Amino acid sequence: MITKPDKNSTRKKRHTRVRAKLSGTATRPRLNVFRSNQHIYAQVIDDANAVTIASASTLDKDVTASGSNVESAKAVGELVAKRAIEQGIKSVVFDRGGYLYHGRVKALADAAREAGLEF
Repeated sequence: MITKPDKNSTRKKRHTRVRAKLSGTATRPRLNVFRSNQHIYAQVIDDANAVTIASASTLDKDVTASGSNVESAKAVGELVAKRAIEQGIKSVVFDRGGYLYHGRVKALADAAREAGLEF
């Protein structure tokens, strides 16, 4: 019997490969994305000090986008960018979390760029 590999385990393998080369600093933290079936989460993380600087998700009260997941991801991208800029962060390193740069992940990244983050 042929078994298909678990999508999440292969994603985690991809993420560990990327994380070996990618790290956030105090001057240029890492914008991390996690995508579940119903929600999307974004964090701006300083890996040198192991501190989360800003975060946003579809569970936040400030995210008012209802409808498609792509619209919600755009709202989360704008919100996390706004919160990071309030903390004095303009430039980040984008960590797609092992996901394809497509759909919700791309929408979040584009919205964060439009809101003022540079990556």
